[in-house]
Amino acid sequence: MSQELQQEIKKRRTFAIISHPDAGKTTLTEKLLLYGGAIHLAGSVKSRKTQRHAVSDWMEIEKQRGISVTSSVLQFNYDDFCINILDTPGHQDFSEDTYRTLMAVDSAVMIIDVAKGVEAQTKKLFRVCRERGIPIFTFVNKLDRFGKAPLDLMDELENVLGIRSYPMNWPVGVDGNYRGVYNRQTKEVELFADDINHGQTERESIIGAYDDEGFMSQLDDAVRAALADDIELLEMAGEAFDLEKVAHGELTPVFFGSAMTNFGVKGFLEEYLRLAPPPQPRMSSDGLISPDDEKFSAFVFKIQANMNPAHRDRLAFIRICSGRFERNMSVYHDRSGKPIKLAQPQQFLAQDRQIIEEAYPGDIVGLFDPGIFGIGDTICDSARRFSYEDFPVFPPEKFARVSAKDTMKRKQFVKGVMQLTQEGAIQLFVQAGAGSDSYIVGTIGTLQFEVLEYRLKNEYGVDIVMQMQPFEVARWLAREDGAEILPSSLKGADRGMFVYDRRENPVLLVNNEWALGWIQDNNPDIELYNVPVDRKAID
Repeated sequence: MSQELQQEIKKRRTFAIISHPDAGKTTLTEKLLLYGGAIHLAGSVKSRKTQRHAVSDWMEIEKQRGISVTSSVLQFNYDDFCINILDTPGHQDFSEDTYRTLMAVDSAVMIIDVAKGVEAQTKKLFRVCRERGIPIFTFVNKLDRFGKAPLDLMDELENVLGIRSYPMNWPVGVDGNYRGVYNRQTKEVELFADDINHGQTERESIIGAYDDEGFMSQLDDAVRAALADDIELLEMAGEAFDLEKVAHGELTPVFFGSAMTNFGVKGFLEEYLRLAPPPQPRMSSDGLISPDDEKFSAFVFKIQANMNPAHRDRLAFIRICSGRFERNMSVYHDRSGKPIKLAQPQQFLAQDRQIIEEAYPGDIVGLFDPGIFGIGDTICDSARRFSYEDFPVFPPEKFARVSAKDTMKRKQFVKGVMQLTQEGAIQLFVQAGAGSDSYIVGTIGTLQFEVLEYRLKNEYGVDIVMQMQPFEVARWLAREDGAEILPSSLKGADRGMFVYDRRENPVLLVNNEWALGWIQDNNPDIELYNVPVDRKAID
């Protein structure tokens, strides 16, 4: 292993930011970029009166709605670290995109709203992280507002999520009126100046020793007394810090702050970089692949069309897992079984991009995709051919019949629907025996239909007609003997809708689990699956 490769791996930190909607995920992402020098002025993601929007929300619909609907990739440098942030959608309707993104990271930052605590979507995302053994760092956000007591939030993390917590810092103040934070490692107190520019620039602060009476005299007696009591309680009854437990997702370091007002953000960033793991080994068909393996390998975790409307391009995002990436290198593509050349590699600050010459394990690189890549594809050195572990697939729960309003624009309609399917934004089906003028579209949530309609109109110039369908359950059908399944041979097919996916696999859509049970009981020779039997059946 070359010393250069070893040093580059040690510098990398690749993580996702996860939270319930409106917990401040995109705001924190932007403030990390501010402190990293990647941007020089932060814009409020809340105020629609401001001219700036969150850097990571690059789609026009994201700027209009104030939500993230697709994960963004952001890379910047800070204090000799190279940081890859994946800002994920918080809304549950886009959770499939978030799940795929979590396959590409080495750790996750979980944001908790100080007033709301652990929320529904946070539980789901946390569960995915825990199943994958991803180390989780917690940022309790919105300390500039009144919220729950810090000790109550720690109890909530343990009782609701089942993970022990270790506060790395502690709020200084009483009744939700916080002046600063106490650093438990250095035993120092950082006091912040008033936020006079609405978080657009770095916030000034002063730091002093906790046992420096002169410095601590700046605080009221009640504040000092409350801090002393809390510190004593944490030292006596709190969890001991154990980095091994953090690495295995059993203990979460907790930080308190406010992303909106830059309260505690810099301290969080520096501590995260110190504690978070560098790129980790990945499981493959050839065993565990270490990042310091000299032979290059990567996998595709995201496909995005039309990031640049002027070029109507399509990009495949890869996570580099081992070796050194070089522009124009030739690699083996596991899906096609053919060698391909990796031209025009790009790195990102959301939709802003630049061509790069090289990259290392942990880095996220965008490749121009003429239509050859699919989500989950492995690319590697042709001297050592293997495939990385499969991505999770989620059955759709909402369905609609979609067609072009203007039949003269059918070509653009088909192109747009196909590209969005390849991105993984929707799942596409064709009804058995129906004409080719419409598709059945399946999604995880209803908000995805709004995004589908918006993107077809704005990126492909196509207005659509959408008719919601009553189905909530999709099952792929198969026979053990591999014989073809036809609607006429399936008892109760008329109780739902018989469709085919993009690989012409038969799928049955039904209203509920009861109807599904009836069909299963009356067709004992048919096997039902939540996902395609052949994992490669979906791009």
